[in-house]
Amino acid sequence: MIIPELLAVLSISAATGLRLALPLLLIGLFSGEQLWSTVPILANIPQVLVVIILVIWSLLELTISKDRVSRRFLQSAELFVSPFVGTIAGLAIARFANISDSWLLALLAMTGGALALVIQMVQVGWLYRFNSPPVWFMFFEDALCVCLVFFAFDAPEQGGLIALFLLWIAIRSSVVWRQWQTKKR
Repeated sequence: MIIPELLAVLSISAATGLRLALPLLLIGLFSGEQLWSTVPILANIPQVLVVIILVIWSLLELTISKDRVSRRFLQSAELFVSPFVGTIAGLAIARFANISDSWLLALLAMTGGALALVIQMVQVGWLYRFNSPPVWFMFFEDALCVCLVFFAFDAPEQGGLIALFLLWIAIRSSVVWRQWQTKKR
């Protein structure tokens, strides 16, 4: 059945919408000896270089995200990269689940990229709308990102449901922002 795989892709894509490098780093660590061999672009880069880049990027995401000015720069830059990282992570999980149909892989990859972009856009919108969320919320995002990666591998149904809940929050936020804009005019 395709539903658990779809939910796993949604889970990992939501995680890449929250943080970009941390889910890719955890995918490599969870995949065992093969490391990033199932990840499309990262499989062609030397593994030592991939580990160094992902560790540095993850540390930057985890530390810079707590400062308001640095967070604006980081999230604005990550907004353009998030669909690609969501696509790569979605493909990696789909390949890890042994999905071989090319049309299904393409569909899951597009879904993963779109979900990562939507969640990243909502984060940028929250940042510019509400200035800066409290620090405890940033730690909650970090923990949720790690949990979604765990769920993508071990409990895709729960991770997919959390991802769908995050999508519902994103849609609801856009409706609230739209209403706020019309009242402001």
